[in-house]
Amino acid sequence: MLLSQKLKCLNNTNGASGAVCISVLIFRQQDCAMPHTLFISDLHLCAKQPHTVKIFMHFMQQIAPQAEALYILGDLFEFWAGDDDLDDPLHKQVTQAMRTLTAGGTRLFIMHGNRDLLMGKTLTQAASATLLEDPTLINLYGTPTLLTHGDALCTDDIAYQSFRNQVHDASWQQSFLAQPLAHRKMQITQMRTRSENEKQQKNSAIMDVNAESVADLLREYNYPRLIHGHTHHLMHSLYHQDGHTCERWVLGDWNKTGNTLRCDILGCQVDIFDKSV
Repeated sequence: MLLSQKLKCLNNTNGASGAVCISVLIFRQQDCAMPHTLFISDLHLCAKQPHTVKIFMHFMQQIAPQAEALYILGDLFEFWAGDDDLDDPLHKQVTQAMRTLTAGGTRLFIMHGNRDLLMGKTLTQAASATLLEDPTLINLYGTPTLLTHGDALCTDDIAYQSFRNQVHDASWQQSFLAQPLAHRKMQITQMRTRSENEKQQKNSAIMDVNAESVADLLREYNYPRLIHGHTHHLMHSLYHQDGHTCERWVLGDWNKTGNTLRCDILGCQVDIFDKSV
């Protein structure tokens, strides 16, 4: 049994794009026979959070193998200093779990997040995964579906977007990766500490997606379904844009429980689980 979160949406009454959503939690028996695809993001796996690692291993061994494909839309790791860190015990455990999944027939796709944007070909080859561009448009059981990590949509946070542009620059990444691994890890720790301190001073609203940025993205890709992570706000909403109605699914982060968006030919729904299920 999985705890399933069905999200019902009401029309927004304030004139803004999107919808007001109501979460309804129920238990249901998973229909494993129906072909389906899973989406997760923002696990932030690290040795200091062993419970989350256990949930991930449960997911990879018991839930993900039932799917045709698994998409990880960024921030799988709390941080990734470079592919030369594959010998780390946790990284070995995670890549082995991914390799085992793909060996069983489930296709695996990974997208960069803001915490692990330095993941490269060496990692994806070790995991038998495909590295996706951000954003990526796919045909999901007949429905055009746009995948993105989501941080590029948080355009109200001007300071973050400036930092994002810097670290996504190929020259910056090349220079950073040329430094010794230990030095890179030290710098990342310092950047994370500074980022957490800065968050305490920011209005939470500017760290969420900008509605107009979402609308522009939907318009650019001809009004698809949108799936993203980053904000940790597990939700479903409807965007009424230019005469089109577009679904937007936001993936949640993992902490005491895990969550995955399960999509099939009938649509999508959220499943919430822990390692004891």
